[in-house]
Formats: sequence, C-alpha cells, structure tokens
Amino acid sequence: MKATIALLSGDGIGPEVVGHARMMLAAVAEKFGHEFTFREALFGDIATDKGGEPLPLETIRICEESDAVLMGAVGGPSGGTQWSSDKPRPRPEQGLLDLRAHFKCFANLRPVRVFPVLAGGSPLKAELLHDVDILFIRELTGGAYFGPRKEAGADGDEAFDTMLYTTPEIRRVAKVAFEAAQRRKQKLTSVDKANVLASSRLWRRVVESMKPEYPDVTVEHALVDSFAMQMLRTPDRYDVVVAENMFGDILTDESAVLAGSLGMLPSASIGEGKFGLYEPIHGSAPDIAGKGIANPSGTILSGALLLRYSLGLEREARAIESAVETALRNGGRTADIAAPGETPVGSGLFANMVREALAKPSISIDE
Repeated sequence: MKATIALLSGDGIGPEVVGHARMMLAAVAEKFGHEFTFREALFGDIATDKGGEPLPLETIRICEESDAVLMGAVGGPSGGTQWSSDKPRPRPEQGLLDLRAHFKCFANLRPVRVFPVLAGGSPLKAELLHDVDILFIRELTGGAYFGPRKEAGADGDEAFDTMLYTTPEIRRVAKVAFEAAQRRKQKLTSVDKANVLASSRLWRRVVESMKPEYPDVTVEHALVDSFAMQMLRTPDRYDVVVAENMFGDILTDESAVLAGSLGMLPSASIGEGKFGLYEPIHGSAPDIAGKGIANPSGTILSGALLLRYSLGLEREARAIESAVETALRNGGRTADIAAPGETPVGSGLFANMVREALAKPSISIDE
C-alpha cells in the first residue's frame, strides 16, 4: 500500500513524540511492504510564531492532500519572538477546533486499555483493572466548545458558552457508537446530564430512538457525575461509552488513572470517510519539552489507530500494539509510568524497545 501521512508536530513535546511515532510507522512500512510518505506542516503556537495563525492555509492544504494526519498537542510557551504584543495572540486550541471542524471529524475514539504489566502502578487496586478495555466515543464538533459564546472583555463581568446540539449531530455520533458496540461486546453506555440540561434530554431521546435499529446492543444511560464515580469503582463493567464533547473530554482524561498515565492513551478523530486525525490525548507539556523523558506510547498507539481506521491495516495496527506491550513487559517504563524503585527510561530508549519488539518474527503479519 502507498499512503501519504501529514505530520503536525505541534508544540512542547509534540515534535519528540511525533518523531518516535513516525519512526514506528516507517518500521511498519518496511516490515510489511508498504510505502508511506510523510509531509510535515506547522500547527499550533509554532505556526502562530511564524505566520500569525495556529492553523495556516498551507497546513490545511497538506492535510487535504494526505490520507491521514498524525498530530502532537498544541499550546504552551513557544518563544514568540516574531509575534507582536500589540494585538491578541490567537489561542492554539482554536486551531485544533478549526482543524476538526474543517475535516468534519465529529467522532473522537479514545480506547482505554489497561496493560496487565501496568495494573500495579495505578492508584486503583489492581484487581479492579482486570480485563478493563473501554472504547470512549466523544462527540467532537458540537456542544459548548462550538456553540454560541460571549467572551468577557478586560473589565467584563459576564460570559457564556452555549451547549448546543441538534438531532442529526447526536444521531451520527451515536451511530458510530452503536456500530462499535456491535463489533465488541454489544454493550453501550450513553453518558449525559438529562436531569438538568435540555441538550442532554435531547441526547437521551435520540439515543433511545435508535435502539430498535440495533436490537443486539444493550443500552444503558448514565448521568455524567455518577458515571465518573462508577468508572473508578467498577471499570470492567463498561465497554463502549458515548458522550457529548465536554463530558467526553473530561471523562477520558479521568480514565487515564486506569491506564496509569495520560501518556498511554491514543485517540482517533474520524468522520464519514476514512480520513482521520490521530493524536495522543495528553497536552504539550512544555515543562518537560526537550528533556527526552516524555512517554511516546500514546502517540505510537495513535499511529496504530491511523493504520486501523484510515488505511485499513488491521494486522499492522495489532503489530504496533503488541510491540508496545512487549516493551512494557520487558521493563520499559518512562517516568510517568515507573513505579517507586523502578529506574525510568527516556523516550528514545523506550521507542527503540518498541521498534526492536516490532522487528521480531513473533510479531508478524499473521497476528
């Protein structure tokens, strides 16, 4: 297969972890006989420094000419040497929202899998984490992040953000969730705040109305505050979870406690077609940028999702996931997942451990 992959490294630790993921994708191409072309583009604060906008038109063009996009996080200190201080600086997160909206990537898939070798490092009891494998599906282009808003001025004392949803917006992301549940354990949990919010009552009505279309899927509804508690008490009861934008954002960050660290979690943002945006769920972490200690797992695993959802290469995706697990079993621990007394390894060494595991004959195209 030939494919073009756009690389938007972003800010902070983004260039480091995206670089390691690129290396892994190149290793996959070599092992399995594919040809991947990588095209780099500016994104985030670094793009603002160089051109005044976090999402330049040239970056959009490169993404449009690619089969998928692999990204790092945006935000944080970025030098700013070329930026004039006499006008407001665009927020880098706005570039991310605009990118998702431009490509109509309305569903954000965030798998939370607990690797057995890391279960002992979680603040939760290890016995609670046995067989935890949750797929969160977060609506990505609606809700309070995209609804009408009023920004308070320098001396203002009022601001609002509107959590706005329409039936078509809810149906399309719920369809993704129902179909994912059919492929897994036929269990779907829909998270809302229907006892308070009108938008959540619409959300619940739409999900309920779709149940007859998927008679093999068992559906339960959960209030977001109750779910946030239950997920930590009995995480193994959940399989596919669908939530609106802000709730999904918060809950998936909370779920990092199950996996051991935000650095372990990947994500895929998809729409109607095969094109997708792939990124770790962690932030740009400017405080550790350049130190070579960031965990590249989330970005490497995002590369696996890219292979699965945009390129249709399931065996290759599983090979990367198996290689990450092998590296962890062999003692690879970056600082964020190292237990007390364990000596952490740097980003580069961990990535090399994954690449070495990928190269072994035991991780083959027959997996």
